[in-house]
Amino acid sequence: MEEATRRGEGWIAFAGVMLMFAGVLNFIWGIAAIDDSSYFNGDNRFVIFDSLNAWGWFLVIVGILQVIAAVSVWNRHTYGQVAGIAFASLNAMILLFTVNVFPFAAFMLFIVDLLVIYGLAVYGGRNPAAERVGPTGR
Repeated sequence: MEEATRRGEGWIAFAGVMLMFAGVLNFIWGIAAIDDSSYFNGDNRFVIFDSLNAWGWFLVIVGILQVIAAVSVWNRHTYGQVAGIAFASLNAMILLFTVNVFPFAAFMLFIVDLLVIYGLAVYGGRNPAAERVGPTGR
């Protein structure tokens, strides 16, 4: 019975770490964008938002949601599974637009996103074997 409760824990840990990593990076990049960092002000062209400040707030909010999703994945809640799959899918689609600029990096990150989606889709939900085990272990 112990093996059934631990099945997929590595995938869950991997997916949570990747979501946490993405969330922290997006939060940091969002703070830098809000601060009008020179890192982001190369050509002053913004694809989605007209101002760098709006883009920064978007990244801060997405980063916070990703960190919450990572903790939720580790606790095996449904929000973590759904949000993790959504964030990884969105990131995988965005990476397809950058493949001609950074082919190797985009390909490697695309594979990581697919692994996160696989791990969450297969092992991300509640573990029925763990729920059957009561406080006495039976």
